[in-house]
Amino acid sequence: GCWRDGRLPASERAGRAVQPPVSPAPARDQQQHLQSGSIRSDQHTHNMEEASKAWLATFLSQYDLEAFVPKFVELQYDQDAVYALAALDEAAEEKALAARVGFSHPQELKFRKALHELREAVSTPEAGLFKEPPRLKDLFNEDSYLRPYRKQISQRYDKYHRFMKQLDKHEGGLLNFADSHRRFGFTTVEGGIRLREWAPGASELALVGEFNNWDHKRHVGTKNSYGHWEVFVPNLPDGSPAIPDDSVVKLWMKLPDGKEIFRIPAWVKRSVQAKGKPVYEGRYVKPSTYKFKSPRPPRPNGPKIYEAHIGISSDEPCIATYNFFTDNVLRRIADLGYNCIQLMAIMEHAYYGSFGYQVTNFFAPSSRFGTPDDLRRLVDTAHSLGLVVILDVVHSHASKNVEDGLNMFDGTTACYFHGGGRGTHDQWDSRLFNYSHWEVLRFLLSNLKYWMDEFMFDGFRYDGATSMLYLHHGLGRVFTNYDEYFDSSVDLDASVYFMLANTLVKLVHPDSLTVAEEVSGVPGLCRPVEIGGFGFDFRLGMAIPDMWIKILKEQRDEEWNMGSMVWTLTNRRYLEPTISYAESHDQALVGDKTIAFWLMDKEMYTNMSKFTELTPVIERGLALHKMIRLICHTLGGEGYLNFIGNEFGHPEWLDFPREGNGESYQHARRQWRLVDDQDLRYKFLNAFDKQMQLSETKFKWLTAPQAHVTLKHEQDKLIVFERAGLVFAFNFHSSQSFSDYRIGLGVPGKYMLELSTDDEQFAGLGRVLQTTEFFTQPQPWHDRPHSMLVYLPCRSALVFKKVD
Repeated sequence: GCWRDGRLPASERAGRAVQPPVSPAPARDQQQHLQSGSIRSDQHTHNMEEASKAWLATFLSQYDLEAFVPKFVELQYDQDAVYALAALDEAAEEKALAARVGFSHPQELKFRKALHELREAVSTPEAGLFKEPPRLKDLFNEDSYLRPYRKQISQRYDKYHRFMKQLDKHEGGLLNFADSHRRFGFTTVEGGIRLREWAPGASELALVGEFNNWDHKRHVGTKNSYGHWEVFVPNLPDGSPAIPDDSVVKLWMKLPDGKEIFRIPAWVKRSVQAKGKPVYEGRYVKPSTYKFKSPRPPRPNGPKIYEAHIGISSDEPCIATYNFFTDNVLRRIADLGYNCIQLMAIMEHAYYGSFGYQVTNFFAPSSRFGTPDDLRRLVDTAHSLGLVVILDVVHSHASKNVEDGLNMFDGTTACYFHGGGRGTHDQWDSRLFNYSHWEVLRFLLSNLKYWMDEFMFDGFRYDGATSMLYLHHGLGRVFTNYDEYFDSSVDLDASVYFMLANTLVKLVHPDSLTVAEEVSGVPGLCRPVEIGGFGFDFRLGMAIPDMWIKILKEQRDEEWNMGSMVWTLTNRRYLEPTISYAESHDQALVGDKTIAFWLMDKEMYTNMSKFTELTPVIERGLALHKMIRLICHTLGGEGYLNFIGNEFGHPEWLDFPREGNGESYQHARRQWRLVDDQDLRYKFLNAFDKQMQLSETKFKWLTAPQAHVTLKHEQDKLIVFERAGLVFAFNFHSSQSFSDYRIGLGVPGKYMLELSTDDEQFAGLGRVLQTTEFFTQPQPWHDRPHSMLVYLPCRSALVFKKVD
């Protein structure tokens, strides 16, 4: 029993530990310094290495090779031994070996093997030694400020590495572990249907439903030592399944105190609202026979993401369906030039107004939109149009619902969640997963693979990543220094979950796409696991939409600060790609409103017809709507996101049917008729958005290095930068246009317009003709070797391309 936690009992350790005669390892204050993760000086590191060499040489002199490993293992919790080995690098090891007089070659090989075994034995979290990421030096070369946190980064990687090894040993590897969705829940086996669930708190369990007249004595489960329950339902005498397709099923459980409860199976694949009731009920569904026709498209290097919600995608005041979206919306998205769709609210959620963020059934596609095969058809059709599809996955928390959710699943407050206060997010009124538990990781990782295997999703946008990464959930934190990314508030288990999840997703589909909704700016989020990162492909630039809302709410046009704007748009971590956006669903929810409505407000009701006067409010709104989106697209990141309908300036806000609005769908829909009506000005914004996507496809600025900003002029309200061989000039001045304005640029030649927000086809004033030619001069300007004179109309943005 002494190796259960890798440590001898204290009494035995005290009696058996053999102290080496000399121990020149670090002093106790130095050890505490190391344990705190503080910055180590070069001299300190040198002293540690010298102490380690001397310590190991002394240790080697006292014991023969046969006794080496067991004696050291006994000492593994002596801090001198631990830190001596921790500080020993390869060069020091060679010198320590040289101190061992009389080593023959076979003895040296044997010693090296023994030393390897030793490191495996003492490299435990309790001992304070952690396996470093294989390419940790690369991470330090990218960001030298991370060097003081070597221990914390290695601790994170070590925990990930150990879990991967445990999976190899006990589950056949990560992929097989995540294939649990094929073994848990309902599965078709020889002779019948098997149900497997994890409910450790239940003393009895049975499957009941319409098929057995709700009799809990007919199909009783058996429980193993891990808390797994298994129920077998034999086929009928004619060989047909005993449980009809789409019939209601529940788990009956008896708790140790004698209480009886009913629950929807945790791994259920379909859940439907009960007739006349607000709660949902689980359904048994037979395996799908849908055959996907289109292969997955290659992952776009510069993702242009169209964020969409199925239910609000119709013009009608109703809940739209998967089939409606497939037949009416997908073609719009592809025609606009987007290459990726992010689908929200797919995982079943009993409360429609939660926007899909209070998930009740994690393996069930939302039934309010149609059948699981309808969703398969949607993804398949999107693939045929060249659109990658990612799922907005919610593993940050779960609904508090008991009867139709995971809360109190086995009658205990824990099970899938942390117990006590740590298991509840008070602000979200939801439950928080216990990412340290083997079965919780089985559930969540299998959930990812399920959506990719069964529905061919190409990746995920992870909701609430910041809440997961910190025990304080990021609430009330500003994150002003690196210590806050590595202190005791970090949820190490959640960090490791992200590493496992991203590893898994790449194993399932190497061309997958993962995006994190993360606001703290934690370093390494979008760097590979093997160098010490979390493995995401992109992070959301969440400060950017916040900036626009703050500007539009609080500042007059004359107060807009060009430097601050550029700083927010360009403030991102080196080599960590960012998805830039002006607004997503968050900015349009009730209590707020779309950017178009912030700009034009009530005049959108009366002055959006092209036959009405182009009022100053509408002229300003149309101009700034285009400029805001263009500067986000071109300066703000390596990817771009737009929320459904906002490309054409959707008015008002989002508000789902609820008691407070009379259960109205008025603001839970997309008014496509506005953009389709050729007599309304919405079509101009839509046309601009399309041209913006097509220009990016042509010049690929999202995959180009970050822009070189040459001008931020506060008085003139100008921003000029170069990216992907293009020159971008933004004039945010409300009234001042500039003739013959000299701007600097890096490459000489003849330039013409690629895109202009002022073009008449985009409801502009047409003040710069598309046929105008601009020639550079060998006159350095703004620290660039060349310059040219251009006309910059007020409230417009011009994109220049080199043509000769």
